[in-house]
Amino acid sequence: MPVDLKLQTLLDAAKALGHPPTHELTPELARQHRAEMMERFVAMPEYAGVRVEARTIVVEAEGSASADFASRGAGREIGVRVYTPPGGERGPLPVMVFFHGGGWVTGTLETHDPYCRALATEADVVVVSVDYRLAPEHKFPAAVEDCTAATEWVLAHAGELGGDASRVMVGGDSAGATLAAVAALLLRDKGVTGLVGQMLLYPIAGYYDPPTGSYLENAEGYGLTRKAMIWFWDHYLSDKAEGKDFRAAPLLAASLAGLPRAFVVTAEYDVLRDEGQAYARRMADEGVKVTHVFVPGMNHAFAASANEFPFLTQAKDVLRQAAGWVNAG
Repeated sequence: MPVDLKLQTLLDAAKALGHPPTHELTPELARQHRAEMMERFVAMPEYAGVRVEARTIVVEAEGSASADFASRGAGREIGVRVYTPPGGERGPLPVMVFFHGGGWVTGTLETHDPYCRALATEADVVVVSVDYRLAPEHKFPAAVEDCTAATEWVLAHAGELGGDASRVMVGGDSAGATLAAVAALLLRDKGVTGLVGQMLLYPIAGYYDPPTGSYLENAEGYGLTRKAMIWFWDHYLSDKAEGKDFRAAPLLAASLAGLPRAFVVTAEYDVLRDEGQAYARRMADEGVKVTHVFVPGMNHAFAASANEFPFLTQAKDVLRQAAGWVNAG
C-alpha cells in the first residue's frame, strides 16, 4: 500500500528541518540531530506519571556474561534508568530490559525516554533501560557485552526493582532489538535460565552486504536510508569481517532453537523489513513461539511516534499489541 498520509506528513516535517543526511554527518552531529528529532516528534505527555529512577548496576567480573569484564579483573558499572508504572508498588510486575535504538551510535536513554514511559504504562511492566556503550568510541562487541551483562544482572536482581524474576524479558528497537536478540542467544548458550521473552521492533538481523530486497526498494525517501545503515555499520564494526559474527547479525547464529517467545514488528517501508521477517520466520521454523506484526504503509522507527504530531494510529496499535504480548506469557 502507499505510504500512510500521516507518516508522509511526519517525513515532510522532518525534511523541513534541513538536516544533512546521516551518512554525511559526524557521530556527534548525528546525535544532536537525533535528539532534536525525538524532542520534536516523540514527546508522549500522557505517560508523565511513570516513576523514573536512575541507577547504577555493578557487573562483577567473576561469572559475568562478558569475557571483557573478566579481562579487566574487576567489576564495572553500567547506568540504567528504571521505569515503574503508576501503581507499580502493588506487587511484583513483569520486567522488560530495554535497549534503545540509534544504530549503536546515536541513541541514548534520553532519546527513548518517552517510549519507555509509554511501554511501562501500557504494558504495566517495569522497564529497565540500559545505557550501553556507543560506537564509534566503543566498537563491537562493547554494546553486546553491556546488554548481555545487564540482562543477567536484572535476572538476578529483579526483586530489587519491584519486578517478578520469573517474568523477565528483553526488548528494543532497531539496533536495540538486535542487542536484545543477541543477549537472548548468548544467555541461552551460557545456560542462563529465566528469560521469558524478546520484544524485537524492526531489528537489524543481518549484515547489509549483500543487500536484501527491502534495502534496495526502500533505499531512499522513508527516513532510514540504505546509506545511513551502511554508515551505522561502518561506525559499529572495526572490520567488515565482523559482519559475519552472529553477535552482530543474529540471523547468522547456528541455531535459534530454545530461545524465549518473541514479538517481532516489521514495517513495509523499512530497509530492514526483509531481515526482520527472515528472523521471525526462522525462529518459528526452529520451534520458537513467535508473534510477528507486519505494518503496511509504515517506515522504520514508526512505533516511537505513538502520541505526537502527526498522531500515528498504527504506532499506538503496535504499542498496545506489545503490551498484550508482555502479559500473555
